[in-house]
This record gives sequence, C-alpha cells and structure tokens, in this order.
Amino acid sequence: MEIETGTVVLALAGHDKGGYFAVIDFADDSHALIADGKRRKVEKLKRKKCKHLQAVGRLTLPDISKATNRQIRKALGVFGADAAAVSGGGI
Repeated sequence: MEIETGTVVLALAGHDKGGYFAVIDFADDSHALIADGKRRKVEKLKRKKCKHLQAVGRLTLPDISKATNRQIRKALGVFGADAAAVSGGGI
C-alpha cells in the first residue's frame, strides 16, 4: 500500500514506535507530516521519514487537511482498538 495523504500509518521507529497516525501532508519526497490528534496535534505536525512508516489503511474523512484533532482521534480509534485486541489489550 502506498503512503499518501489520508493514509493511516504505523510508526516503525522512534519514540512513537507502535503508534497509529494519519498522514496529513508531505514535507518533501521522503518525509510525511503526521498527527494522531492526541500527542501529535494538527497544529504541530510530526515530520517523519516515510521509510519509518508502514501503511495500514485509509481514513474515512472527506478532507484530511481540514480535519480536527477530535475527528482524527475518532477515526484512528478503530485502528488502536484493533491493535489492543491483537496484543491482548494490556499494558
């Protein structure tokens, strides 16, 4: 799956490893600007190398560039719940 605007990605490296994020935009050819609506808000996007991201799905939001933190959290909640079910749900 190709990483593009509106893609849900899993962080493979860094301190946010294992977290699900939405790709909001691209800084350049090799860096995506991502947010999860909680730790990384749309007001201050995280710049991350695309090689450290794995595409896992698509968001159902109509216009990702105008999405609010609440909308992103709600849309990513499905992916977070799936990950908790697979890992056992505990910490």
